[in-house]
Amino acid sequence: MSRLARFAVWTLGCNLLVILWGAVVRATGSGAGCGSHWPLCNGVVVPQAPTTATLVELTHRLTSGLALVMVVVLAVACWRTLPRGHAARRASLAALVLIVVEAAIGAGLVLLHLVGSNASVARAAYMGLHLAVTFLLLASLALTAWWVDTASRLRGDRRVATFLAIAGAGLLLVAATGAIAALGDTLFPAGSLAAGVQQDLSPASHFLLRLRVLHPLLAVGVAAYLLFLPQLVRAPRMGRTPRKLGSAVSLLALVQLAVGAANLGLLAPVALQLLHLLLADLLWIGVVLFGAAALADPRPSLVATAASRELAERRRPARAAG
Repeated sequence: MSRLARFAVWTLGCNLLVILWGAVVRATGSGAGCGSHWPLCNGVVVPQAPTTATLVELTHRLTSGLALVMVVVLAVACWRTLPRGHAARRASLAALVLIVVEAAIGAGLVLLHLVGSNASVARAAYMGLHLAVTFLLLASLALTAWWVDTASRLRGDRRVATFLAIAGAGLLLVAATGAIAALGDTLFPAGSLAAGVQQDLSPASHFLLRLRVLHPLLAVGVAAYLLFLPQLVRAPRMGRTPRKLGSAVSLLALVQLAVGAANLGLLAPVALQLLHLLLADLLWIGVVLFGAAALADPRPSLVATAASRELAERRRPARAAG
């Protein structure tokens, strides 16, 4: 693995940590920890005598800034070192655009007061949009890391692409409803599983609670589809990498279902929410990479050949000097 690919992996890992800490912000009600100010915190750069909520929110902003810087550096490095037409260049540029959009959505949540105890339709819509953009960002970063050293060309297989598109759309829908369900759990915690089910089914309940039931239903359906996805795209015939990634996707889908059931039965403790979100992110990344491997053209592209030749030429002076 090249240095650029390793940096892409580190950038992806940093963004995963930011996402998990963002869930801590939501679960602890710390979204208003810096007031309605952005990018400043309570109107200052360094808040004096900060509360716990302020520290939680400020940490999220600082780590988000670090993630943004890393994505910028990654995009610049890809465009400077990789040849024109390289797939990783386009993926890194998409990541740069998406992290800026994600930052804008995060700023909007604060400036529009869609944090804390706000239970409006606007906040639910923003939360769903925020998570969808986050997933697209993770996909771009994962593909950047995957393609940096390969520059694979994609095959125009419509049948395989259709099955993969259904899987991706299903996961995005599950993620969006999951964000809404998590918001409902935070704002309207139930005392027991029976009380939670009663809240979900009552026509007098808040809309966040009535929508909460959609998430587990969709999650079960999409997980079942993912179990059969490797067979649908005939991954076992495509070689070792698609076969292994397909198996990983199926395993992650099963584990995610089990953790989701535990999350529901235990009334969504914060630690289990974080594990559930991490598995959702990993499952999404797994499906994205599985799709890239399944659609990869086994024939070397001109870009890949040029990249290999350029890398070999750069290594020759170093070896001669050694």
